[in-house]
Amino acid sequence: MDKIVHQFPPYRKEDVHHAHDEHDDHGHEHHDPGFWAKYIFSTDHKAIGIQYGFTALCFMLFGFFLMIMMRWQIAHPGTPVPVIGPLLAKVLGNVAAGGVISPELYNSFGAMHGTIMVFLGIVPLAFAAFGNYVVPLMIGAVDMAFPRVNMASYQAYFLGGLVMFVSFFIPGGAAQAGWTSYSPLATTIPTHGQLFWIIGMVLLISSSLLGAVNFIATIIQLRAPGMTWMRLPWFVWAQFVTAFLLLLAFPPLEAAAILQLMDNVAHTSFFLPTGLAVGGQLAGVSGGGSPLLWQHLFWFLGHPEVYVLILPAMGIVCEIIACNTRKPIWGYKSLVYAVLAIGFLSFIVWAHHMYMTGMGTKISAFFQATTMIISIPSVIILTCLFISLWGGSIRFNTPMLFALAFLPMFGIGGLTGLPLGFNVSDVHLHDTYYIIAHFHYVVAPGTIFGLFAGIYYWFPKMTGRKMNEFWGRVHFWCSLIFMNLVFMPMFAQGMAGMLRRMSDGGANYSAAVNARSGAEVIGGLSENIMSLHVWILWAAIALGIAQIPFIVNLFWSIKHGEKVGDNPWNSTTLEWQTPTPPPHGNFLHAPTVYRGPYEYSVPGHATDFTPQNEPPEHSPKIPAHAH
Repeated sequence: MDKIVHQFPPYRKEDVHHAHDEHDDHGHEHHDPGFWAKYIFSTDHKAIGIQYGFTALCFMLFGFFLMIMMRWQIAHPGTPVPVIGPLLAKVLGNVAAGGVISPELYNSFGAMHGTIMVFLGIVPLAFAAFGNYVVPLMIGAVDMAFPRVNMASYQAYFLGGLVMFVSFFIPGGAAQAGWTSYSPLATTIPTHGQLFWIIGMVLLISSSLLGAVNFIATIIQLRAPGMTWMRLPWFVWAQFVTAFLLLLAFPPLEAAAILQLMDNVAHTSFFLPTGLAVGGQLAGVSGGGSPLLWQHLFWFLGHPEVYVLILPAMGIVCEIIACNTRKPIWGYKSLVYAVLAIGFLSFIVWAHHMYMTGMGTKISAFFQATTMIISIPSVIILTCLFISLWGGSIRFNTPMLFALAFLPMFGIGGLTGLPLGFNVSDVHLHDTYYIIAHFHYVVAPGTIFGLFAGIYYWFPKMTGRKMNEFWGRVHFWCSLIFMNLVFMPMFAQGMAGMLRRMSDGGANYSAAVNARSGAEVIGGLSENIMSLHVWILWAAIALGIAQIPFIVNLFWSIKHGEKVGDNPWNSTTLEWQTPTPPPHGNFLHAPTVYRGPYEYSVPGHATDFTPQNEPPEHSPKIPAHAH
């Protein structure tokens, strides 16, 4: 331990020095921190990772409930929400009168579902929770480079989430301008919800920036001796690139959020054009601003954000596939260069979200080209993971099932994005249900499956116990089936022309409504397309029920799961070479790395895995006479 103490912040040297000495005679120097210091204001990367993870899962559950209520309103417009309708009316007031979700409330739920799932759910879970817990262990560090900054990062995130949550209960309700908060709509809606949204976003962005700086510094500076760049587990590479994406893409949105805040409270016109009419009357604004500027600043974050969502999940899947095929990952260097290419290219594709804004053909041609190019490194990553399965001795445990399902699900999400990358086809598909299906395939059965895989995989390291395998499989198969039943029909709805963000699910535009009014029906939505809403609603409810085994399994296994040793999966990377759960300071002895991260089934080796920190002279060999 003495070698590594010097990397540690000076104010915690004593703690680390005595962290693992069970027979320590100087007990007065090292005391066990109380509840508040250990669980609430902890600077230990593992505690902060668990804080992030638990909070993010709670927000994801909340975001899911918002979606269920929206799907009810879409499937049965104007019908009171069963069971919780009266509660909605009591808590939220007029916008939920009689337990019916009004169009205003529907817009609020839509805006907050997107915001909560992306900024309060998946990013904190994928980047901050797994990154905080696993990355320092994987690189052989005792903690993050800046533990107090790490703590501040979580606190800013928690405050941002609190502000977002509270906004539901203020007069007028939460933000209604969509998760993209487009101006001038975001400034002209007469509610303070948008103000809370912006303040919450500023806190969340600040949290991400603190985290990103910390990860970059940690991965560059605190790697164990021998942990060269090309010996890093690919999960660490994915987190490293993700940190750079956050660091470079979030500041423009933070600046834009401050400007939109000024438009809201100080009556400036950064994003408000001259001649803006609201409700048929000229708005009393100075004008001269550009609504398109907001879109550029938002999507300059928005597209790197897509890769912030997917890269950590890809990293998790890579670790699990290598471990459960019992062979080295195929094309490690290709994976590294591909993820670096994605990091660079993700900054020059943002305007493919903006083909409808009247951009010229030259500009749209540029963004079409970059969008097609960025699909290449994504395909390289997927190809490497698929080829890694070939010839493997595959173990089909719960983490592996989620990791395997991730591959085709992300493939569907990626392939259906290609028509959206072309101006000519995007003009027809833009703002339809096709878009919803496309990006949900990337982040729901894609990213979220990767995150579930990571929870099942690293849970034994965090607790010393495995989650129940049977209920894990029930959770997997039910989630896989119902996830596809929710999102697959949306491709058909989108191609039929059903627009998103309509609180009645397009009922007013349906063929049935037009026919009743005596109008000639041209291009109205058919009864078949409309009826899919009801199927999607029940599939979504079933998907929610399918999460109950996971939630029960998670909490039950903490105390009652099958006890396991330090390395239950027989894995090679450093996080499995620590005690379980890892104590304060992580390692009993400073680790030294001798080889790459995926040395499985090495010929002549007595076991089918060779840990990164196992000295070459100590590697058990198969005796010569045994051949």
